[in-house]
Amino acid sequence: MLDNYFNYKKHKTNFQTEVIAGATTFLTMAYIMFLNPFILSGEFAGPEKGFFDFGAVYTATILATALACFIMAFYGKTWPIGLAPGMGINAFVAFGVCAGMGYTPQEALGAVLVAGVLFLIISLTPIRAWLINSIPKSLKLGIGAGIGLFLAIIGLQIMEVVVDNPVTLVQLGDLGDPLVLLGCATFISIIVLEKMNVKGNIIIGILVFSIIAWAAGLAKFNGIVSSPPPMTYLFEFDLSAAMTAGMSTVIFTLLFIDFFDTAGTLTSVANVAGKVDKDGKVQDINKAMLSDSVGTVAGAVMGTTTVTSYVESGAGVKAGGKTGMTSLVIGLLFLACIFFAPLATSLPKQIDGGALLFVSVLFIRNITEIEWDDISESAPAILAMITMPLTYSISNGIALAFVSYALIKIFTGKFSSTSPAIWVIAILSVISFVVA
Repeated sequence: MLDNYFNYKKHKTNFQTEVIAGATTFLTMAYIMFLNPFILSGEFAGPEKGFFDFGAVYTATILATALACFIMAFYGKTWPIGLAPGMGINAFVAFGVCAGMGYTPQEALGAVLVAGVLFLIISLTPIRAWLINSIPKSLKLGIGAGIGLFLAIIGLQIMEVVVDNPVTLVQLGDLGDPLVLLGCATFISIIVLEKMNVKGNIIIGILVFSIIAWAAGLAKFNGIVSSPPPMTYLFEFDLSAAMTAGMSTVIFTLLFIDFFDTAGTLTSVANVAGKVDKDGKVQDINKAMLSDSVGTVAGAVMGTTTVTSYVESGAGVKAGGKTGMTSLVIGLLFLACIFFAPLATSLPKQIDGGALLFVSVLFIRNITEIEWDDISESAPAILAMITMPLTYSISNGIALAFVSYALIKIFTGKFSSTSPAIWVIAILSVISFVVA
């Protein structure tokens, strides 16, 4: 039945290869089931008002990931893609929207839902291709790197390598703390395993150093399995705040990040999988984009932030995955982990922070592709990179980048050759600052 549906022979693959590919991708992205609830709950910051419930997000993460992978498997069936709540977006929602702007988790989920519906509409119209082709590559790369730096400062704070200082704002933490050292060791070990091409390096690093912390009595071990925590946020999204002017910036940021992250990931995986034709067009990208957007909507309904395609899917493609069967295996493996909530709550925050710091490196390394020889292209990209962590806001970084890019093009006489999309986003960004 699976052979007939996924047509292994046509794609020059088989059942065993697809299963191995799915397991490979799962190992490279399994960290999300621990990091997503950790970040959204603000576990390291204590009982701060506005953060999500850890257990509810854990269950929602597992189910939303599995469902999105199943949708990709059976609708976008030529795409061996893994999907899960996106890193960067979850930090933006937790620290920017809930803790920073004071919105409740339900109101934040309402914004995620609206952004997902807009993404779904865009995926069904020619607007998709227009937007992808209109935003300069330098801005896409700069914003991606900025999200990486945003994750880096959060990761370093979680590790307690960076701590508050009333005068200089930040300073070096206590490197003599055993848990801080274990967090640093986690970061280093994950990089070493990555260099050695070990699959699942992030999840291996997290578990090995957590076991060391438990054995040394530095952290509490809560067990391995239990019944899944209740889904507190199932259908609990609140759309009232999504209709206000203040939330418009949040929705735009969620939509922008998800849209271009998905487009970039699918293009990257398509290149590895040989799905780009001689004219440079990606085959069946419409089905993949639609599957991704439906996954975002489903995630918001279940109680987690934006679900998106993972670039780690390239690992499964390199292992031979060529059809949606790979996505099906990824979804099933995540579903099998739904009973591991006690293990997730046992992980020391410093070790989670070390893993998050490594993920930030994956975002930042794309800056090598920025057009450095043209300062009118590189400067707005750099502005996006540095303002996201320094203003503790992804949306501020995006807005400032587009406004500066538009102004530079006006004063350098490039107004007529600049895409209308730039002017639209720049004007919306100015309006958002005025509203704020």
